[in-house]
Amino acid sequence: MTLTRSEFRRIDDYRFEIPREGAMRVPGVIFCTESLLRKIAEEKVSQQIRNVACLPGIVGGSLAMPDAHWGYGFPVGGVAAMDVEEGVISPGGIGYDISCGVRLLRTDLTAAAAKPRMERLIEELYRRVPSGVGGKGSIRLRRDEMKGVFQGGARWAVERGYGETADLQTCEDGGRLDGADPGLPSERAVDRGRDQLGTLGSGNHFLEAQEVEEIFDPGAAAAFGLFPGQLVVSIHTGSRGCGYQVCDDYLRIMQKAVHRYDIALPDRQLSCAPIGSPEGREYFAAMCSAANFARANRQVITHRVREAFGHAMGMAPAGLGIGVVYDVCHNIAKMETHEVDGRKRKLCVHRKGATRAFPKGHPEVPERYRLVGQPVLVPGSMGTWTYVLVGTPEAMKATFGTTCHGAGRMMSRTQAAKRIQGQALARELKKEGIIVRTDSYRGLAEEAPFAYKDVSEVVEACHGSGISRKVARLKPLGVVKG
Repeated sequence: MTLTRSEFRRIDDYRFEIPREGAMRVPGVIFCTESLLRKIAEEKVSQQIRNVACLPGIVGGSLAMPDAHWGYGFPVGGVAAMDVEEGVISPGGIGYDISCGVRLLRTDLTAAAAKPRMERLIEELYRRVPSGVGGKGSIRLRRDEMKGVFQGGARWAVERGYGETADLQTCEDGGRLDGADPGLPSERAVDRGRDQLGTLGSGNHFLEAQEVEEIFDPGAAAAFGLFPGQLVVSIHTGSRGCGYQVCDDYLRIMQKAVHRYDIALPDRQLSCAPIGSPEGREYFAAMCSAANFARANRQVITHRVREAFGHAMGMAPAGLGIGVVYDVCHNIAKMETHEVDGRKRKLCVHRKGATRAFPKGHPEVPERYRLVGQPVLVPGSMGTWTYVLVGTPEAMKATFGTTCHGAGRMMSRTQAAKRIQGQALARELKKEGIIVRTDSYRGLAEEAPFAYKDVSEVVEACHGSGISRKVARLKPLGVVKG
């Protein structure tokens, strides 16, 4: 691929533009290195970026993060901000796993001190946090109780003894997204979620014990409660079958709405409705309900992690100092105010496989971190590093306060499974000092590290472009995989 061809125009070392043409209302902008751009171009993600740029009401640009890859309608790693008066909301711009995200837990333990009990710890985590397709948790909810989850999110879980009030102080939106209507998710969505609180699911979701291997920004790391050699835990999961069903239900509704509102689309997977229309308002409220389910899910898992640590370490959980560093989602649409062309505008910001990255001083950053900025959690592929970043003022100017969300796939699950067997991969990881427990060796093979981009290169592109800043790097020690 020749990068000088008209498809891409280099803005600087970390930004490339797809010039506006045809039905595009704004240009496309990709934040990446030249080598990552080649991978993005090979997947023809640029066409999806162009398609998103055609949506009514889009402002600024159709943006893609360095981990961008092909997705449903929008690319995964895509960001689009819509004017609330003139724009549309599209389920394809949020994704099926609504409010999928990452929660990082700190402990007072060092990895070295915990190492003799690491296998026991991973076994306890595997036993207490179900994973895999259709995995069911120990909580069984009535349909009316599900409405409480949809309304309350992580707060609902804490109020019922799954965690501590302090956990909510360092969660995005305090663990609960406003705007939910608990009566909107369908009976099928409710049924699919009733026994899935406290579960991981399948695919790239995981529960991982990690060591803080390197600190890049000592001041920010100290504010986040991180220190070299520390044992921490990352939780990556979302709204499970409940969120999937909400997305599926409203895609069908949006496919009809497109004709009702005479919206011309380059791709039917971009089905949408005006934000202020009945369909748009209902989808947003149902999406918020599913988002709160995801937040409650990660909160219940946090409680199970504390139980597992207490059992494996032979100590009361309270004495282990397990606290929430942050909880942030990367599949969501949120109503936010941003400056566009010199004036503040209320926008509906779609982030699909992209993480909010607000800077210090922003009122939506938890008070504990307001002098530093919002933590950003970027998991790598299984067996590789996870990064902790921090939001920046540049992100507010360039990406509506957004950065990457992970490594980003560059190989299909089928291709990965053909290259290696799950049992062989588990043995390879064990040789590297990484303990693995999984319900599916086929699923393990599908998530092999070589199926993903290099997360360090992705993070360097975000750091180099200024849309987030490196704080710490985390090394995997043991993983529970769906």
